[in-house]
Amino acid sequence: MQDKPATGSLPSPAAYINAQSAITGLRGRDLFSTLRSLAAHSLRNPLHSARHTLALGGQLGRVLLGETLHKTNPKDNRFADPAWSLNPFYRRGLQAYLSWQKQVRHWIDDSGMSEDDRARAHFAFSLLNDAVAPSNTLLNPLALKEIFNTGGNSVVRGIGNLLDDLLHNNGLPSQVTKHAFEVGKNLAVTPGSVVFRNELLELIQYSPMSEKQYAKPLLIVPPQINKYYIFDLSPTNSFVQYALKNGLQVFMVSWRNPDVRHREWGLSTYVEAAEEALNVTRAITGSREVNLVGACAGGLTIAALQGHLQAKRQLRRVSSATYMVSLLDSQMDSPATLFADEKTLEAAKRRSYQQGVLDGRDMAKVFAWMRPNDLIWNYWVNNYLLGKEPPVFDILYWNNDSTRLPAALHGDLLDFFKHNPLSHVGGLEVCGTPIDLQKVTVDSFSVAGINDHITPWDAVYRSTLLLGGERRFVLSNSGHVQSILNPPSNPKANYVENRKLSSDPRAWYYDAEHVDGSWWSQWLTWVQERSGAQRETLTTLGNQNYPPMEAAPGTYVRVR
Repeated sequence: MQDKPATGSLPSPAAYINAQSAITGLRGRDLFSTLRSLAAHSLRNPLHSARHTLALGGQLGRVLLGETLHKTNPKDNRFADPAWSLNPFYRRGLQAYLSWQKQVRHWIDDSGMSEDDRARAHFAFSLLNDAVAPSNTLLNPLALKEIFNTGGNSVVRGIGNLLDDLLHNNGLPSQVTKHAFEVGKNLAVTPGSVVFRNELLELIQYSPMSEKQYAKPLLIVPPQINKYYIFDLSPTNSFVQYALKNGLQVFMVSWRNPDVRHREWGLSTYVEAAEEALNVTRAITGSREVNLVGACAGGLTIAALQGHLQAKRQLRRVSSATYMVSLLDSQMDSPATLFADEKTLEAAKRRSYQQGVLDGRDMAKVFAWMRPNDLIWNYWVNNYLLGKEPPVFDILYWNNDSTRLPAALHGDLLDFFKHNPLSHVGGLEVCGTPIDLQKVTVDSFSVAGINDHITPWDAVYRSTLLLGGERRFVLSNSGHVQSILNPPSNPKANYVENRKLSSDPRAWYYDAEHVDGSWWSQWLTWVQERSGAQRETLTTLGNQNYPPMEAAPGTYVRVR
């Protein structure tokens, strides 16, 4: 079923924190500086502050008298318990909290501060308002019910969970029960073999799952920021198995988790390693061309690789390129960028070079603060106030199986966000060659997520426009990870597409068609058309020059 998106329903493309913030880091001193500026502004404008204080006082008075002034967001599960609306005490507490939130927003909006300062202020107060929510205390009706139901054991378990997280989880509430999963046993279990290994990567070739297979193979390049098995979590949502069962030969890059010894690995180093994996894939399959897939930072890697191959006049090695939630245009108009000034960027570079790597746990903290109610306070309530174990969820396990970034690559990514080099010819130089994406005439298929706060969909759309060749862009109905994991079996899957790409993402969206179902099916048809002829399946993995070394998932993916 297809129809047009509703007029006026343009999704919000940006959030307070995005991929740039995760790479740059968010310093506490920047937040405190914002709060100091707000305090100074309040002292300089006492009448403005007094007017809003009186307005808040008036609202609180009406709340005490029992009036319900504000409606809660129906999507906000923090206050879903009936006690928040039926119990007089809880109803008044919630209405006071909502009144405070609303009046703070008005105070900031009506201030004489610059637009940038107001954006910083909204961000700082959003963190504060989420933290002081009445649902985050033991007075939460769910917590009180659990205390009575367990005879107080929930409090004991909650304290134990808190101490364990302080010692072993970087001070954040655990998002998943980690002992429920093990890579190679119930995650990343698709049969295959490591057929090549160098210092940066292992190349996995998967065993075929179809009677016939296409001649041109598929090489998947995951982000360096995460481990590869997001593409192979379980048989029900495995992108790898979906491709294999539909006749594609699948190869996977598994990046090594770097340590301080590898601080000099930069983007050029990774592109050289990816080119080597490309050549090995061609040698094993006997195919002159390969279909590339890159996700997130892996998309940047395959784009740089193609630019490098084009400069060497070897682009004919690539048949097509798929970009999943990948940024090539790094311009993001979001309050998140307001904290990424020159001093912050240089401090981030200096810190990672001193340490040799950017620790994945530091990035995980910033990613968690992108959606604090979902990724922090939700687990605060579950783990500590209710004393329960975090959920058993494969995606969250993968998300917490973090990796490190070598200092040189971290520096390259910081420069990428600072200068937006791919937006102009020769702005980025890789392996000694300047990159011109308009000359990369390989057909491309790009996927973005409507609710993606890490790589906002409008930036992914603009990234598609930088490429040459025949371009196709699909907007999935999900966030960053769920846009990738979108199997046809998902009953909620749908996407938006408009084959005519305009220069304005908003114009593209308003003219687009809404399609029920997964984009995987559309992509499969698209990539099969670019995969050559079908032939009898070759069951042997590797070849004489690249024999199987060990069974998938290999060694590098297990390194923490």
